[in-house]
Amino acid sequence: MIYVDADACPVKAEVEKVATRLKVPVKMVSNGGIKPSANPLIESVFVDAGADEADMWIAERVGEDDLVVTSDMPLAAKCVEAGAKVLKPNGEALTQANVREALAMRDLAADLRAADPFRQGGGRPFSKADRSRFLDALDRALR
Repeated sequence: MIYVDADACPVKAEVEKVATRLKVPVKMVSNGGIKPSANPLIESVFVDAGADEADMWIAERVGEDDLVVTSDMPLAAKCVEAGAKVLKPNGEALTQANVREALAMRDLAADLRAADPFRQGGGRPFSKADRSRFLDALDRALR
């Protein structure tokens, strides 16, 4: 099973493409606002509005044979702990070896933003190279 933290996920179409080719079921989990797919392998799961409702839904169900697509580091850490494979939309795999560091970097960045309210910017824009890396990583993770 593939679980997608779908609200702001830029690679939903890529997940559907690979999942369809490999015949892997997908749950696109969101608070709403995404169009359900007609593909029988793709199930849209709509959770209550709330900051972490989709994350909690995924974390409560994910297991060892699952793959999760998310940019949310706390969710990624919970999923790795549950034994699932985790990919960020840029194709980076999060594992026992690196998820705690990624979570710490996220917390550090949040602290820096809070300390300097005039700090501008954020991450770099999502690119075609990110999309390509994701497709390759997803294909490898599912085989």
